[in-house]
Amino acid sequence: MPRMSDELRPRYWETVPLEQMTPQEWEALCDGCGRCCLNKLEDIDTDELVFTRVACRLFDDSTCRCANYDIRKQIVPECVVLTPGTLKDIAYWMPETCAYRRLHEARKLPHWHPLITGDARSVRKAGISMHNRTVSEAEIPLEDWEDHLLEDDV
Repeated sequence: MPRMSDELRPRYWETVPLEQMTPQEWEALCDGCGRCCLNKLEDIDTDELVFTRVACRLFDDSTCRCANYDIRKQIVPECVVLTPGTLKDIAYWMPETCAYRRLHEARKLPHWHPLITGDARSVRKAGISMHNRTVSEAEIPLEDWEDHLLEDDV
């Protein structure tokens, strides 16, 4: 997530449609929680999506960032690159707390979001961050992912 800068319009997320945001504004919506990098399981009977603690092999759980963000799609072809154009098709796949999903669904940013608090640490303080809470998909066989479900109320 980029640092707050003068390039961001004040409280832009309340007035600017997602598809009209500048690249800096779009990127600043990311709270840096790392939840979008978690692998998910889908219940074939209910279509319910369940998050696991098994993170993408590029996820650095000490920083909650992608280790190769700019070229992630080249390294991990199945990586979903979130854009205003793709959001409508994949919003359901994003965590309930995700700013992109919340704004797409005409909801407000959560009170702990760094754009609201002005503090990037507010995500960790609120218990939303996946900082030091994941295991790498490189270490866990697919058939064992259900043993690593993310069990929190977020």
